[in-house]
Amino acid sequence: MTSKIPRSGQDGVFKPHNENAPRKIPTTKKQKGPSSRYGQQSDIRDQNQLLVVVNEELQKNLTETKQRMAQLEQQCSDLQGENGNFQKQLKDCHVLLVAGNIDPVLGERIGQTTQQNEDERKDVVNVSRDLLGELNTFCDMTTKQSERLDEIQNTMKDLKEARELLLQERESLSLEVEEMEKALEQAEMLLVK
Repeated sequence: MTSKIPRSGQDGVFKPHNENAPRKIPTTKKQKGPSSRYGQQSDIRDQNQLLVVVNEELQKNLTETKQRMAQLEQQCSDLQGENGNFQKQLKDCHVLLVAGNIDPVLGERIGQTTQQNEDERKDVVNVSRDLLGELNTFCDMTTKQSERLDEIQNTMKDLKEARELLLQERESLSLEVEEMEKALEQAEMLLVK
């Protein structure tokens, strides 16, 4: 299995992909002139050891990642199974609610709610009818009172006119009495003389 490992620059130092992997930075020797064979082999051996360590680390990370993926796939599968069970239970509950005439939002029987609404409507109609009856009775009483008031006002007007007439008659009687008294006094004076 060959894996690509990135190189950094021209110095030939390899860096692992995983930042948590142990880093072994080989010391590079600057050689003057042609390098010795032993020096090159030592550098290659160091680089190979570094590659082996990085490869082992990558293999370990790959194994852990595969295990984590398998766990996540299993969890996803379990969740899909639970979701399927919940959907089936939800469907069964809906069927039961529909069969029992139960409103899923209110949790009450639809027939009971309808009956309750009908009872409330009847109560409102009865109360309205009673109020209309009382209002009609009040209107009748008001009309009768108004008629009676008119009668009383007419009677008062007649009494007032009769009183004025009586006052006029009294005044005229008073004048007549005065005239008679004067005539009587004159008659007495004539008799006395």
